[in-house]
Amino acid sequence: MTVMTVRTAEEREESHRLTAFEGLAALSLDALSSVAYGPQAIVIVLAAAGAVGLGYTLPVTIAITILLAVLVISYRQVIEAFPGGGGAYAVAKQHLGRQASLVAAASLIVDYILNAAVGVSAGVAALWSAFPVLYGARVWLCLGVLALITGVNLWGVAESARVFIGPTVAFILAMAIVIFGGLLRSHPAYTLAGSLPKVTASVGILLLLKAFASGCSALTGVEAIANAVPEFRRPRARRAQHTEMWLGILLGAMLIGISVLIRKFHVAPSANETTLAQLAAAAVGRNIVFYAIQLITTVLLALAANTSFGGLPVLAALLARDNNLPHLFALRADRQVHRYGIVVLAVVAAILLVVAGGDTQKLIPVFAIGVFVGFTLSQGGMVRHWRSERSDGWVMRACINGIGAVMTTAALAIELVSKFTEGAWLVVVVVPLLVLMFDRINVAYQRIGDLLELGKQPPPPQRMSSLVVVPVGGMSRLTAEAVSAALSIGDEVRAVTVCYADPDEELADAGFRDQWEAWHPNVPLITLHTQHRSLAPPIVKYVRTLEAEEGYQRLVVLIPEVLAEHWWRWILHNQRGFILQRAIQRGTENVVICRLRYRLSLVARHEPSATVPPGAGG
Repeated sequence: MTVMTVRTAEEREESHRLTAFEGLAALSLDALSSVAYGPQAIVIVLAAAGAVGLGYTLPVTIAITILLAVLVISYRQVIEAFPGGGGAYAVAKQHLGRQASLVAAASLIVDYILNAAVGVSAGVAALWSAFPVLYGARVWLCLGVLALITGVNLWGVAESARVFIGPTVAFILAMAIVIFGGLLRSHPAYTLAGSLPKVTASVGILLLLKAFASGCSALTGVEAIANAVPEFRRPRARRAQHTEMWLGILLGAMLIGISVLIRKFHVAPSANETTLAQLAAAAVGRNIVFYAIQLITTVLLALAANTSFGGLPVLAALLARDNNLPHLFALRADRQVHRYGIVVLAVVAAILLVVAGGDTQKLIPVFAIGVFVGFTLSQGGMVRHWRSERSDGWVMRACINGIGAVMTTAALAIELVSKFTEGAWLVVVVVPLLVLMFDRINVAYQRIGDLLELGKQPPPPQRMSSLVVVPVGGMSRLTAEAVSAALSIGDEVRAVTVCYADPDEELADAGFRDQWEAWHPNVPLITLHTQHRSLAPPIVKYVRTLEAEEGYQRLVVLIPEVLAEHWWRWILHNQRGFILQRAIQRGTENVVICRLRYRLSLVARHEPSATVPPGAGG
């Protein structure tokens, strides 16, 4: 005997959400793949002081790892306190005020968009570095990769996560091979090509701070899990916390391991190879394993953009629910994806890739600044959260968040100062503009809510006397349906038709009037004569005359149309409804416009073979 179970709608919805493992694959690619450029950023800065400077790579990395631990602990608390998602935005909204939350949201949006563009361009750069013939097509390659990632995410969050499980696991294994292989070797398996400056400078606190700030680019993406808690399966908060913890463990281990190898093999900057490529060559040699590691790294850098596709749509949905973005950003498709947020992210990232010519270095100066704004506001907000809650151990938790706030603020300041002229000024301009846009949208929604008295009890419904005007163009079943609908909703109905100053038109109008009289619908037909061959102006003028008479409490214009059976047949219709609606909206003040769109099969249901006379279609 076979027992069949039918999944409920709720169970089907849950199946499209993330497990902890899938969440690690879908939302952690940005953070995990940052080990490919974070340690290199430290090396490039410290190399200015020669071999002595490179000796500080490990201490700087340890400091970054400590900050990582603080952030992971903090965001686990954020997930618990704000299971609805939103991360820095939700924390700042509750504890720092609305404006602070909008700054956090704007900063995260900038970072998400840049992360998508940087991840795709970096992956493509690694590809054309291996195959130089592809350099001229780098922009098209970037757009192709971006389109592929967008399509996968529109397919569904959980489905896209499953696609990324394989590459994520492969990258973690590749990093393990590099780190353990390097630790087990007493000498590099391949001669490294990096070089140091001939003049050795002293290592000062400013150089170390700059190296720390540059290396903090490896922390981008740590907040993505807290922003996307609603995407996890139940229990959502616990699964998200487990994902955040494993992200911290894996990323911290990778950063420390790579830093130890940099120090062990005295890796210096190279114009031809990345730091990670040099370490891979030193650990395993130049063989098939080396090229496999490079290929896996290339794929992960490109797929790191998926973190943005997992985080930004959820953040946009929260902003929309708070009336700071259009409400359509809060809508979900059948597979539980916020398709509008995904599409907008893809379009803006594509524009950036085209403007930058697919060059990662043109995007790097403005990268990671926005996320540190979110880090700082989130840490500060959590300090106030613990002070207001005063639960057991709140002092220690507040201290952890306070230290994190100080560290992220220092890193943010150094990032802005050191990269301001290189493009960081753009973030300083864009973030306030986004906040201004959020404010204007919120004001518009408030005005609509006040006028409609949303949430308030309206006065009792009452019947209003109404006059319905029906524009008609000839005798047809559509005309009959429109007049019938108008008689159903109005106390008085008037049909209007437009006659142009032309003998043929006047003859056709006379014939139409004879047909109308023979039909005898008990509705007067009013002919509006005009010297110009334009449909809307005479109808608008007539409706404005009715407005001035004030004989009825409600004036309605009912516009009948035929709904196209197929999308490609839309062009066969004359678009009279759209033209009239736009003209009446602009030319009147207190008119209700009703566009009735009839299916052709419904209008002709009594005689399926009937045809609609010319001029009578919608």
